[in-house]
Amino acid sequence: MAEENRETEVKFYVRDISAVKGRLQSLEASLIQPRTLEINLRFDTSARDLSREGRVLRLRQDEAIRLTYKDGTQLKDGALNRREIEFSVSDFASAQLFMEALGYEVVFVYEKYRTTHALPGMTAGADNIKTHIMLDELPYGNFIEIEGEFNELKPLSKILHFNWDAAIPASYHTLFDRVSMSKNLAFRDLTFEKFKSLKIVPADLGVVPADL
Repeated sequence: MAEENRETEVKFYVRDISAVKGRLQSLEASLIQPRTLEINLRFDTSARDLSREGRVLRLRQDEAIRLTYKDGTQLKDGALNRREIEFSVSDFASAQLFMEALGYEVVFVYEKYRTTHALPGMTAGADNIKTHIMLDELPYGNFIEIEGEFNELKPLSKILHFNWDAAIPASYHTLFDRVSMSKNLAFRDLTFEKFKSLKIVPADLGVVPADL
């Protein structure tokens, strides 16, 4: 069954992901998903219509296989907000062939290890709100994504010792494009194999570390 919701999240680049893990343990955060490798395929038309409009069409494989569509991003005080439609599929290769038969093509491949935790609401009246904290390890660096109600994001960011002003209003694809230009990369895939001999610094990504 397809699921439609509004995704509100904030993303930070961090230097010390182990320190974040320690803070989550001290907060007694629930482990929702252990460290899992993700393989993501991003689709677009040959004219790149979706990218030009800020929309995302993605096939992801981790502990499950999901096809996801996201509207163009709206920014709200540093956080990202957009409609998301997502549903499960049973076969990764068949889903890719299906998308290509519809006229879409793979324009970007990226890998990451993701660990997901959850916390109850941190603000008054938010007892039933679950905020998700994703620890993302990518070939070009480590990031934290916090997803939940907007009024939960800033308080939790402060508790985790993140500088809100360092929030990144850009996708991993956009960050790859920045690295690609900075390093004159000749490949399009954000995979651990491709980046194993590269040293990437925050300036290459156009970001600053958020961990204080």
